[in-house]
Amino acid sequence: MASPQIVWLRRDLRLADQPALHTAAKAGPVVPVFVLDDERPRGDDDRTYGGAHRWWLHHSLESLATGFGRHNARIVLRKGDSVSVLASLADQLGAGAIHANRHYEPWWREAEEDLRDALPEGCELCLHDGNYLMPPGTATTGSGDPYKIYTPFYRSMLEIMPPRDELPVPPTISQPSDLPESDDLSDWNLLPTSPNWATRMEDFWKVGEDAAHDRLKWWTEHVGEYEDGRNLPSVDQTSQLSPHLHWGEISPVTIWHALKDKRSEGWKTYESELIWRDYAQNIIYQFPDYPRETYRDAIDDNKLWRNPNRGHIIQEELEAWQQGRTGYPIVDAGMRQLWALGWMHNRVRMIAASFLIKHLLIDWRHGERWFWDTLVDGDYGSNATNWQWVAGTGVDSNMFPRIMAPLKQSDKFDAAGYIREWVPELADLSDDEIHDPSDQCRPDDYPEKIISHKEGRERALQAYRDMKDD
Repeated sequence: MASPQIVWLRRDLRLADQPALHTAAKAGPVVPVFVLDDERPRGDDDRTYGGAHRWWLHHSLESLATGFGRHNARIVLRKGDSVSVLASLADQLGAGAIHANRHYEPWWREAEEDLRDALPEGCELCLHDGNYLMPPGTATTGSGDPYKIYTPFYRSMLEIMPPRDELPVPPTISQPSDLPESDDLSDWNLLPTSPNWATRMEDFWKVGEDAAHDRLKWWTEHVGEYEDGRNLPSVDQTSQLSPHLHWGEISPVTIWHALKDKRSEGWKTYESELIWRDYAQNIIYQFPDYPRETYRDAIDDNKLWRNPNRGHIIQEELEAWQQGRTGYPIVDAGMRQLWALGWMHNRVRMIAASFLIKHLLIDWRHGERWFWDTLVDGDYGSNATNWQWVAGTGVDSNMFPRIMAPLKQSDKFDAAGYIREWVPELADLSDDEIHDPSDQCRPDDYPEKIISHKEGRERALQAYRDMKDD
């Protein structure tokens, strides 16, 4: 009889196009294991799951358990250090192998190395590529080095496409007759209770593999509208597949194959964003501390940023940004949407990030950490890459002196309806007034601007000049 095969689940919570599960199911009886590990990610830069992460994870694991249940199989849930838990289970089961899809966050790469050394004799660690279009390091320069700049990376990816073929759900998933004990998911207390701040998330999101495929079916009919619609927050012609991708409820390979025959500009743009997701993993593969270390030596963190830890006024401004009380309606709408849904429209993410970094001159890392804590799709690589791009500090980034004008952006991209939804105290204002309410029409319960656009822009440019002159 074949020995049991453990499948170590992390951000790959699906049955379809799941290389680790696919291989394990052909090799022997399968024991899928998810370990809630709050130890490995803590390290020097605490990357334990934020509240929005935990909310999504609870529902995704529920959905995955249902999926396995259709095959008369179940998941083993454990809490603790992944390496210790998995090595112990491998010994208990007499497992022949642990199968896992590679993850590129530094704590997971370290855990994979440690696990290889900790396994009992006769058990091997088999790593598979399943969460990205191509493994990091596939697209390289002529000299064989990994790319740092997105555009040549993108072109190289297009040249080596297509990605691998999509894998089906295993037709049968057998399991050992005596499975190890499992934690009860409800005992992990992943859901908020007092208070339950996730009520709007519950109404908005459908979580799990089935929901991801339903969303993809919808998106196949609408991706052609993406080129124009993606920048309009009031229309929100976006896929909303990002949390499903982040948690691995659907693979980018599945999405690519579903859309590959489209001929629209919308698909070309969306494909480039799937490739950007791969690019972000290539960046953290090269620079594991990218979410907390400025890449450009020309940026002096101590001279450019106003640090909230150095004064209560700066801290109050950070909190006003977090709470959507800056006096800039498009920024406030985005930050309130983020808090309510664990998600924000992509165009507004850029506007809100630029406002924090340049109008308020607050270090981009404060924004990156807030997004990490509040986004259901908060991704270690993508989040950091996006923030460093906006800040002008990244390996490939916008220049710091290029400062977005949030009020013009709001008007240009017709955000009036979006603002009315998320900043209801402004709902009665006309389209002409709502983007930048004057003192005459601004309601008493809506704050004045923290800083005017002109003053914020000039202060940021002067700070940049002063830093360069030192």
